[in-house]
Amino acid sequence: MKINNILLIFAIVSLLVLAGCTGKNDLLAEHLTQEGVLMYGAFWCSACAQQKAILGKSFKKINYVECSTPDGKAQTPICIQEGINSYPTWQFADGNKVSGVFTIQQLTEKLGFKG
Repeated sequence: MKINNILLIFAIVSLLVLAGCTGKNDLLAEHLTQEGVLMYGAFWCSACAQQKAILGKSFKKINYVECSTPDGKAQTPICIQEGINSYPTWQFADGNKVSGVFTIQQLTEKLGFKG
């Protein structure tokens, strides 16, 4: 019984923490969008899925550019034109492109966001 109670408390606390993070994530996602930040990715990319999971529901507020053709065998013209070679790639307002999966804290620091 005690283990079940501990698990229940852990689940409730986890949900509360996630709910709090979603609000902050929304603010960050909105700020990224306002700053003209883009995320280039591909639907089949596991690192992109990881990045999307980090952002959670807030990802829908991110300016996302799909680089894969529907069959997953080629890259879209915009991504070829932009020289996107790995996923995810973040393009910041200054034109700087950085590839990789970033934590909320890393994105926040990159933008100097005080949210």
